[in-house]
Amino acid sequence: MQVPDLINDNVLSLVNVLPEGKKLLGIDLGTKTIGLAVSDPSLKIASPIKTLNRSKLKKNSPEIALIASEHSIGGIVVGMPINMDGTVSARAQATKDWAFSLVELLFVPIAFWDERLSTVAVEKAMIKADLSRKKRAKQIDSAAATYILQGALDFIQMDTTKKSSDEK
Repeated sequence: MQVPDLINDNVLSLVNVLPEGKKLLGIDLGTKTIGLAVSDPSLKIASPIKTLNRSKLKKNSPEIALIASEHSIGGIVVGMPINMDGTVSARAQATKDWAFSLVELLFVPIAFWDERLSTVAVEKAMIKADLSRKKRAKQIDSAAATYILQGALDFIQMDTTKKSSDEK
């Protein structure tokens, strides 16, 4: 399989190439940190793993590879910072470039998920839960990765449910 074959146009096509029993890794790529989350093997629930300090990809990729190995990751969902009007920003293009480089290093299939307002939604939930500013800062990126991955998982489940009802 060539690297371009590992880049999926949506999460449904990613799931189609995901080996059975493997999990998805959710990534929220920030300018200073990388939030990580993992799905369960049934692709229904996302859970936070950790937040990495963002560095050069060559430094972060061994950490991500170790996490992928430890958690039996078969695919990656990367949050795509699309502008509110739906256009692709310079930051979104940089995210794509980073993800494509990650694929070349890890050789794991990826798909992108629209992450508009994910950090805002997570921060509002954390404030509502009365988490201190310090705790929010420590957990926001892995929580945002969880939010992104859960959105993708919910979409996958919705599609699976729709297909099941269409077959009846």
